[in-house]
Amino acid sequence: MSAAENRKVVLVTRQTRLEELVARYQTLGQAQFYLEHLGADFSDYLRENEAYARSLRVVAEALQAWGRYQIIDRAHLTNYIFAADDIVVTLGQDGMVANTLKYLNGQPLVGVNPEPKRWDGVLLPFEPSQLASVLPGVAGDRRATSLVTMAEARLSDGQVLRGVNDLFIGPKSHTSALYDIEFRGTKEAQSSSGLIVSTGLGSTAWLKSIVTGSVGIANAAGYGHGEGYEPMPRDTDHLIFAVREPFASRATQTSLLYGEIEETEVLTLRSRMPDNGVIFSDGMESDFLRFTAGMEACIGVCATKGILVE
Repeated sequence: MSAAENRKVVLVTRQTRLEELVARYQTLGQAQFYLEHLGADFSDYLRENEAYARSLRVVAEALQAWGRYQIIDRAHLTNYIFAADDIVVTLGQDGMVANTLKYLNGQPLVGVNPEPKRWDGVLLPFEPSQLASVLPGVAGDRRATSLVTMAEARLSDGQVLRGVNDLFIGPKSHTSALYDIEFRGTKEAQSSSGLIVSTGLGSTAWLKSIVTGSVGIANAAGYGHGEGYEPMPRDTDHLIFAVREPFASRATQTSLLYGEIEETEVLTLRSRMPDNGVIFSDGMESDFLRFTAGMEACIGVCATKGILVE
C-alpha cells in the first residue's frame, strides 16, 4: 500500500434536528408532541433525519473500502488532534465546513452534501456517492483545491481563536459592548452592540447583512444612496471589520466603524466589560473566549489557510 493510500480519513458528522430534539426530550414521542404542539411539520424532521442516515451509510461504506478512517461528531472538534496527513470529510451543511476548517492546519477538507435537494451547499461540491472516487485523487494531491483566508484573535493571556467566516467581539447577551479600539494609529472608546471581523468567505453572510441593513436604513432615512454590495473572494488576503449599532456620547466615539485589515496589520481591542464580554467565531456561541475588563485582543489575518477540495 502506498503512502497516499494509507492516509487516514476523518469524517466529521453532526446530529440532525430530530436527534437533537430527542436528546432534549428523551423520547421520539415527546419530541413529536413538542413540535406538533407548536404547529411544526414533524414529517419534515423525519425526512431530514432519514436522508442524513442514508447519506451516512453511503459515506461509511466508501470509508470502509478505503481502509483507515475515523468518525467524530462535530461537538468533539475542539479536543480532537488531526494528524498532518489526514484527509478530512464533513457530512452536513455549509456551516460544518467553516466550523471544521478553523481546527485544521493545512489538511484538505472534502465537503459532502447529505441532501442536495434540501441544501444549496456552496461549500459542498460532492454528493455521498462521489466520495469513493474523490478520495484517491485527494490522497495523491491530484485534486484541485482552493485556499480560504481565516481571521485570528489573540488574547493577552495567550488564548487564540480562528474564524473561517467571521469573528464576533461583544456582549454575551443583548447589552452594550464597552471597549477601546485602535487601528492605524487612531484610538477611541466605543459603545456598541459589538463588532464583527469578516473574511472573504464570510463576506457573503453576516457582513453582507450588516452592510445591507445599514445602507437600507440610510436610504430610507434620506441620507443618500449606497452602492450595491459586492462580497470578496474566499482567498482575499485581508479582513473587514464593522461595528454594529455604535453609540456616540460624551465618553464614546464613532469614527472607527469600518475598515480593511491587511495581512501585516492588526486591529487592537481592549475590553471594558466587567463580566459578559466574549469572542466567538462562525456563529458558534458555545465555543468562545472570555473577553472581560482589561483583556486585550489583537485581530489579524491567520497565517494558516484553509484548504477546500474542489
